[in-house]
Amino acid sequence: MKEKKILYISSEVVPYLPHSELANLAFEIPKMVNDRGGQTRIFIPKYGLINERRHQLHEVIRLSGMNLVINDIDMPLIIKVASIPKERMQVYFIDNDDYFKGRGLYADDTQKQYPDNEERAIFFAKGVIETVKKLNWSPDIIHVQGWISSLVPLYCKQYYKDEPLLAETKIVTSLFAPPFTEELEGDLYSKIEFDGIAGEHMATLKTPNLDNMFCNAAQHSDGIIIASKEISNKVNEFAKSTNKPLLDISGETDVLDAHEKFYESGF
Repeated sequence: MKEKKILYISSEVVPYLPHSELANLAFEIPKMVNDRGGQTRIFIPKYGLINERRHQLHEVIRLSGMNLVINDIDMPLIIKVASIPKERMQVYFIDNDDYFKGRGLYADDTQKQYPDNEERAIFFAKGVIETVKKLNWSPDIIHVQGWISSLVPLYCKQYYKDEPLLAETKIVTSLFAPPFTEELEGDLYSKIEFDGIAGEHMATLKTPNLDNMFCNAAQHSDGIIIASKEISNKVNEFAKSTNKPLLDISGETDVLDAHEKFYESGF
């Protein structure tokens, strides 16, 4: 893993969010890479439930201040950063008052899904890549995890397809169980189409649910990881049908070594 640069883009990561299958792996895998000589950056949304004072988040002025266009509306991008205690690991937080301030992961206190979850996912995908461009940090691998990260492969392969910084970058997506099964309320397809992405690259998104978003992520990835036994048969079968390099860790005990071997294989 020495000198390998890996960008982790996740819906959750401890210690900033509660322990879960996804949040734990989103910490343990980058830690393994760091401990074995690699370089990592972690990006997650700055949900309202993340305590900025407790976790010592601070805004990075030189990275903030950009507007991202989401469905023809300018939305300000705010970047905050923190270091995981006792680890040499930096975490970057994608923030915006409309999409994340005072909000949870995907639903309010009554478990009602946010009506703009599709815009939140688009904003997060664009916000991460635009920030990486500002950092001028070219990752060898982008590792995507979680529902709100699932549009990153599509945007990297299509919207940012001419970005020199990503020219040699491989994308791997880890597939987990969806945190909710209802369709997204907004018009995901048309809002991605607004960004000039052709329909042939997002046919699966005409029905905007998380299984279809995960399938689209698998379609636009260079490697796929089955990270949970709880993913649907549809997603599992679609991932296998792509004939892309696939790692199944859902029944593995030594998942860290399995990830290292997968990374080193180049997929």
